Amino acid sequence: MFIVSGKSVLSAVAIGKIAVFKRKELTVKRTHIGNIESEKHRFEKAKKASLNELSSIYEKALKEVGEANAQIFEIHRMMLEDDDYNESILNIIEKQEVNAEYAIALTSDNFAEMFSSMEDLYMQARAADVKDISNRIIRNLSQENDKAVMSEEKVIICADDLAPSETVSLDKNRVLAFVTAFGSSNSHTAILARNRSGRGIFN
Repeated sequence: MFIVSGKSVLSAVAIGKIAVFKRKELTVKRTHIGNIESEKHRFEKAKKASLNELSSIYEKALKEVGEANAQIFEIHRMMLEDDDYNESILNIIEKQEVNAEYAIALTSDNFAEMFSSMEDLYMQARAADVKDISNRIIRNLSQENDKAVMSEEKVIICADDLAPSETVSLDKNRVLAFVTAFGSSNSHTAILARNRSGRGIFN
């Protein structure tokens, strides 16, 4: 028998089969581009698609976890439209003459590192949010599906970490609990999990 100990962020017990959450990993390569304006247009188009997706996720979260918790995805929309975030991406595309995917990934790393270095625990947890929104744009650029395959039976989801959007997208009727290797009780994922019909996240 394999035993793993951890910290619970919800006082509850779940018993069931383990299902490993697998996502298609993003591979971003740096590519020199000749048409800078066209690359900027690619980014703007993917960002618009991402904003539309977040609106849909917000509506789903509104029904499942209430308005206060669904606001997480309004925050994600605001982060996507943040001037500093967007200017960083566009400047990297223009000055380094590189593809949008690389510019987004680099900006994401820089912003995540900035949040992680802050003393405030809540702000530290925002590193996961900026990674989530950045990966969404990259997937829209590459037109890759980010949905994981779910089991037909009720299971305990085991993952390295779960992004807030991944947490809401899972079928709540098939999830008994979450177990993650990383993350914190201050993360938006933990907040969402605590409010999904009493189901918890453990990390």
